[in-house]
Amino acid sequence: MKQNVVFGIDIGGTKISGGIFNSSGNIICRESILIDKMERKQVGNLVIKVIDHLQTASANLSLKVTAVGVAVPGIFNAQEGTVWAPNIPGWESFPLHDLISNHFTEEVAVEIDNDRACYILGESWKGAAVGCKHAIFLAVGTGIGAGILVNGTILRGKSDIAGAIGWMALTDELIPPYSIHGCFEHHASGKGIAAIAQQGYNQNNSGTTGITSKEVFKAYGENDPVAIKSVERAIEFWGKAVANLVSLFNPEKIIFGGGVFGPASQFLDDIYRHATKWAQPISIKQVQLVITELGGDAGLYGAGYLVKNHLSGKNG
Repeated sequence: MKQNVVFGIDIGGTKISGGIFNSSGNIICRESILIDKMERKQVGNLVIKVIDHLQTASANLSLKVTAVGVAVPGIFNAQEGTVWAPNIPGWESFPLHDLISNHFTEEVAVEIDNDRACYILGESWKGAAVGCKHAIFLAVGTGIGAGILVNGTILRGKSDIAGAIGWMALTDELIPPYSIHGCFEHHASGKGIAAIAQQGYNQNNSGTTGITSKEVFKAYGENDPVAIKSVERAIEFWGKAVANLVSLFNPEKIIFGGGVFGPASQFLDDIYRHATKWAQPISIKQVQLVITELGGDAGLYGAGYLVKNHLSGKNG
């Protein structure tokens, strides 16, 4: 008798991760492949390559795959079965659902969702939001987004765009870069922190070039004045964003994840102090700010969660 398993696939900006989930919701086998600046069909082929690796592992373990869940860095159009992913060239309307479904010789269910939703679903299944009905995953990496859980249900909006909080307006002045990626993301994403620090170094004629957010945090720890100014500005923006989210949604927890948290995990207390200046006073006392318990696997677990109902039972 073969035990049912499901595959979770997390398509990120730099790599594709996959895992085999057993009936307990645990990952029993993993696979990952770097995307490395590939485009439309090439990235699709990498998704299939990850699935093939997981299929081979499943066969060797006498397991039967019944479903595949996929987290995508963009928007999934369920009616068309297509994905819009702005950071993957050529994925303006990519037929990912059919690509995966048609790859299997037997019937296998395929569920696709955006990465923001998968982050909070993963945390509510196996991470920091277990038992929560009202929680938010604040993903801060190259960009910024939020997975929002309200009364146990993902908040989606008319076109599944809810949670695009990189566009949150947190300043008075409107400057041209905001039209590209939003005010919040411009100042407080990993890319934004690095760009703003670079501007500071350029003004000081320091000769520092090509700085990354990781290097900014390292310089912050070394009391570099440009890094301190850049990081403290980001903390203010994170605090304002938390205040707005708390006032709007009254969550039990806000979970920080993504590549920046990470090194910015040390600033949670500072973020909370800034948030208390702006937030609804009762709600801010009811929320916990915590770091992801799943780290970089939050999206992968969320992808597995999408199809967890296919885990029960055995097949001959």
